[in-house]
Amino acid sequence: MTRPNIILIITDQQRYDTIAALGYPHVDTPHLDRLVREGVSLEQCHVSAASCAAARASLFKGYYPHTTGILKNADRWRRSWIEQLNDAGYYCVNIGKMHTWPYLTELGFHERFVVENKDRFLEGRYFFDEWDKALRYRGLVKQQREQYRQLDDYDQRLGAFEWKLPEDTHPDFFVGDMAKWWLESTPKKDPLFLQIGFPGPHPPYDPIERYAEPYLNKELPLIPVSQQELDQQPPALRELRVHNSQIDHDSVVMPLEVSQAQRHRQRAYYLANVTMIDQKIGEIMETLEQRDYLDNSIVIFTSDHGDCLTDHGQSQKWTMYEQITRVPMIVWAPNRFAAGTKLTGLVQQMDLGPTILRWAGVECPAGLEAISIADAFQNPESFSGRPYVYCEQAKDGVLTGCEFMTMVRDQRYKLVHFLDEPNGQLFDLQNDPDEISNRWNDDAFRDVKRRLLDELREWRIRSGIRTKDWCADHR
Repeated sequence: MTRPNIILIITDQQRYDTIAALGYPHVDTPHLDRLVREGVSLEQCHVSAASCAAARASLFKGYYPHTTGILKNADRWRRSWIEQLNDAGYYCVNIGKMHTWPYLTELGFHERFVVENKDRFLEGRYFFDEWDKALRYRGLVKQQREQYRQLDDYDQRLGAFEWKLPEDTHPDFFVGDMAKWWLESTPKKDPLFLQIGFPGPHPPYDPIERYAEPYLNKELPLIPVSQQELDQQPPALRELRVHNSQIDHDSVVMPLEVSQAQRHRQRAYYLANVTMIDQKIGEIMETLEQRDYLDNSIVIFTSDHGDCLTDHGQSQKWTMYEQITRVPMIVWAPNRFAAGTKLTGLVQQMDLGPTILRWAGVECPAGLEAISIADAFQNPESFSGRPYVYCEQAKDGVLTGCEFMTMVRDQRYKLVHFLDEPNGQLFDLQNDPDEISNRWNDDAFRDVKRRLLDELREWRIRSGIRTKDWCADHR
């Protein structure tokens, strides 16, 4: 079989529990459901950072954040394994969000059509991307924080707002339509690497109202939040709650106390954004078929991290709960891989990089911390996954209460370590899948805590040895 086209679709801040065919029937995702039915689903895919740029840099480099040195948004990163695809003859195109810094870094792409965060306020506030230019051409001003702040109930909306501009100007529709336009307008490239980055469902949660209405009228699962759970959270996470109640990151104000009605409305708007993206994915798949790409393509769907959406009393990301670290990943290639396959072993999302290179027939760079899982798609019954996965987050303008936070997780237990702090988190995911009871100070879990702390230490030492020849020039 000839080298496949590779279509990599990445959303921003989409939780693992947002696709109906993966066991969450309250979500309307018919086109992602198709990918699940006809593809391979990785049920335990975990990102390596709890915020956008650090997670994406790790994915596109194949190293953990502490190795890349890209620990937060606006840390410079300009190199990736896409350069190897380019060198091997792939035509490489990015349409939408990548969150490189600077935004227009080539990164190995032949063409980039950059669309970044919907509500840029601090980082790149006056950078005008393809979406900004299109709105300007039509004489429109994009919805943004300055406008939302004029609403009387701004600080009670939890970042949920109605899209009032023409439907085709919504950023997720804009990116989806631009991908279709490029495929329809450009002579067929063989082989093609196409990365499509949807800005949503990252806040502001801003769906077109007709997509939100069905969710507003149905019951949605919301994990109860108790004062006991909040009291058990480490000081850094308690400070994070206060911070997010006072500062409107991404147009989201998260009061310390929110009602069920507020939670439900926010969740409804978020899921409506997911459904809008799903619609565009269906249209992109149709266009790929019309342009004769699909028979020899591997289509991959994933997200850079999730969103607490008030679960655990937290807003957005910057924590290590499953709602953040665990993301959907679906690989669709029915001519290559058995349909309806589910892989349950632990996967580090950055493992996708060397896997793609292997599918493309490209030699992986030496020393990567990511590992190819290509064999798992051919022999899923023999795939056991990694024994542990890890996630990191450095102090930034939002997570202000600690210097560095690290998660280590096996199939049953999760430990969250805060640098130079006596407090942490420990969860028994088998008996407490919602991560409500923090067992950090529970003597019954002393041995588990010690084992995971030991693993964390050994992992960082192994990483240092393995990457000793990797240098900052690779950023």
